[in-house]
Amino acid sequence: MSQVVIENPIINSPFGEPTRHFRFADEGITDEILDGRRTSSYFVPIAKSKKRGAKQLQFDTEWTQDRIEENKLVNDIRRRVAMWRKGGYLGVTPTTARLIAYWTDPDREKKLFFCQNEALETAIYLTEVARKYGDACSR
Repeated sequence: MSQVVIENPIINSPFGEPTRHFRFADEGITDEILDGRRTSSYFVPIAKSKKRGAKQLQFDTEWTQDRIEENKLVNDIRRRVAMWRKGGYLGVTPTTARLIAYWTDPDREKKLFFCQNEALETAIYLTEVARKYGDACSR
């Protein structure tokens, strides 16, 4: 497997939802940029066989396409939170609405990164909103 060198790995602003990502191929990461946010996924580790006299199992660390497994629940929740965000954060308490407005204020001096806002939005969505609207992801 050839080693890929990515000269500038930063292709998105930390303040907005990711809009591009590097493609994974059968051989691993590439320097090819694709549009859209990468779906949440993880690599399935494969244990190497235990050798005689070895103290513990070791995992093969080849990060290739055939070992990627999608995080379906995470991707589903991301989609729902994104729709809720685009819809204006309906269903929250007045206090939560003020907090969200403060955290996402474009004129705020120390802006939060998108991932920080998304984590807050996800926690709020799951605790305040999903149950109100019968969303099964809250269970």
